[in-house]
Amino acid sequence: MSGQKIGIVGSGLIGRAWALLFASAGYRVQLYDIVESQVATALDELQQQLQQLEANGTLRGNLSAQTQFELINGCTQLQQLAKDALHIQECVPEQLALKCALYAQLDELLEPQTVVASSTSTFMPSLYSKNLQRRSQMLVAHPLNPPYFIPLVELVPAPWTTDEAVERTRLLMLALGQRPVVLKREIQGFVTNRVQYAILNEVWRLVSDGIISVADADRVLSDGLGMRYALMGSMETAHLNAPGGVRDYFQRFGGEIAAVSATYGPTPNMCDEAATLAEVARQCEQLVPLEALEQRRAERDEFLIRLSALKRQLP
Repeated sequence: MSGQKIGIVGSGLIGRAWALLFASAGYRVQLYDIVESQVATALDELQQQLQQLEANGTLRGNLSAQTQFELINGCTQLQQLAKDALHIQECVPEQLALKCALYAQLDELLEPQTVVASSTSTFMPSLYSKNLQRRSQMLVAHPLNPPYFIPLVELVPAPWTTDEAVERTRLLMLALGQRPVVLKREIQGFVTNRVQYAILNEVWRLVSDGIISVADADRVLSDGLGMRYALMGSMETAHLNAPGGVRDYFQRFGGEIAAVSATYGPTPNMCDEAATLAEVARQCEQLVPLEALEQRRAERDEFLIRLSALKRQLP
């Protein structure tokens, strides 16, 4: 499918990241935004990013930075974007009313072959597609930030999304070098955020109850569980941690897991717990002062670049 047209709605950080990914695999990319100056700025930034990636030796794909940039152009008309598109990746801000209005417009313009995937991390696809004629062609393809170096993409169908649309999107993500996972049905928060929120909830409780500091709680993940989870997930970890595999693991430890889990208590509402929030913020700002956030983000991205390269060497 390389060489076919991909449309991207929204020229912000995630839209530009998708443009880089699709161009790296040789697709023709059209980037849409409502203001021409925003499109021009995005194209300038994409050219600079591609040159920097090439200079750093981290450019994806077999094409040069200049060749990849020549595959990308911009527009300010949705009708132009939708014409002959194989796939449209929607990357507008997380506002449901905005998404509903956009999808109503796209519904009038979509061609039969075009699948539309939202980058949303918040909204189930049924919320913005339920009344549309082309709703069977719509789903979620949620990336993790930064998508250029974190390959996971969650594919979330609405109840009416066709199996063909899901499978075409899965194959497209594989063609980009991403690692798609397919949810069998939509669920609030999808999977990544549900797991992430479970961790955040328990760490919040532990810090709030005075059991552990923020720094030490984070170290449990970064220097403990995360070391394994960078290679394998929780179920495979359990499978390897007992002589007889996962069945043996849960027969041995299932009772303990249930007993500990019963002590977790109610789910905290972080917005309402001002004292705990103030303490968590104080400790986090000791770890990384607000003025150092950009530097720390850059360090994170550099680590992810190296980790991504290492993981590609593994079977």
